[in-house]
Amino acid sequence: MALRTIDSLGSLAGKTVLLRCDLNVPLKDGNITDDGRIRASVPTIDQLLHAGANVVAMSHLGRPDGAPDAKYSLAPVAQRLSELLGKPVTFSRDTVGAGAQTAIDGLADGGVALLENLRFNPGETSKDDATRREFAQRLADLGDRFVSDGFGVVHRKQASVYELAELLPSAAGSLIARELDVLDRLTESPERPYAVVLGGSKVSDKLGVIGHLLPRVDTLLIGGGMLFTFLKAQGHDVASSLLEEDQLDAVRGYLARAEELGVEIVLPTDVVVASKFAADAEHEVAPIDGIASTRFGSSGIGLDIGPETAARFAEVIRGSRTVFWNGPMGVFEFPAFEAGTRSVAEALTQVDGLSVVGGGDSAAAVRQLGFRDEQFGHISTGGGASLEFLEGSRLPGLEVLGWQQ
Repeated sequence: MALRTIDSLGSLAGKTVLLRCDLNVPLKDGNITDDGRIRASVPTIDQLLHAGANVVAMSHLGRPDGAPDAKYSLAPVAQRLSELLGKPVTFSRDTVGAGAQTAIDGLADGGVALLENLRFNPGETSKDDATRREFAQRLADLGDRFVSDGFGVVHRKQASVYELAELLPSAAGSLIARELDVLDRLTESPERPYAVVLGGSKVSDKLGVIGHLLPRVDTLLIGGGMLFTFLKAQGHDVASSLLEEDQLDAVRGYLARAEELGVEIVLPTDVVVASKFAADAEHEVAPIDGIASTRFGSSGIGLDIGPETAARFAEVIRGSRTVFWNGPMGVFEFPAFEAGTRSVAEALTQVDGLSVVGGGDSAAAVRQLGFRDEQFGHISTGGGASLEFLEGSRLPGLEVLGWQQ
């Protein structure tokens, strides 16, 4: 079966469409610091409105543990969504029940409502199938059709992702369709040379991706905190840098496997070593065989790839036709340690082909560093779901929409 799209739902004129978005945006003091996921939801909302539907958007935000928590309210999201759509968005302080129904009943033709954080209700994420289905039924009672467009949650078997799609005529939105198209190109039909750039803190978070993509890529570049486990596996002293001792054998296995496959793994040749994990930490550049020989000694901690490495990574990226990047190269939140991530991002904007920023911290980094979304081929909203796709894992939120990997 093929993925069901909005066209499969027939006429939507006068219908109330429940739309599962991923509006899980970062907040600081109640203010949205990155509205990328909200902006990504707008095209599908516009498509549904153009088709004559009323739209009831739904999402989670954070992990409120099944109970209302003001710091996780979607109220700021409703305000920003209203600004982006150029029309009022009715905000329901309830997820289901009379309060939600009243908000929906009050919509004018072509109206938009946003329900409160779905995870304020324990039924959304319950491990019990019957509990999830009961909550999904209460959601289903609010609308006529269901469109799933939050790619960042399709790897979760949750009420608004899985059971709701079984209870109403359902289809995938344009954001999910776009994500799948890009991910398919990364796994099944990449233009070559094909480079994958992986960073972030932990090797363990990326082992599945490395294993699944290694036979498919030409070059694998390793940065971020995970690089130190690779360096340690090669016998380097990484001082007090982030290290996963229990992953050393797995890393050695991947290094050997890459050699067998003829895949080049590009590891850093220099790193920025700091006295401590802090924005104002003293720091210096050291070669990889001198990390423990800086003036910080064994207490030194690597917080970014070095300039020589950044230049090498950028050269490989610019020379590739397909590039997938997931995970920052260093602690980009601290200006002193953002250079490696900035260099990789800049190189991706110069790719003659498909450049994909793999969501999560990578997407946050490019925006914080001043890059525009349109400078890249695609910025994923998927986060963990994208990684699970690239690992070859089953995604229940897509399978329930007819998709088969």
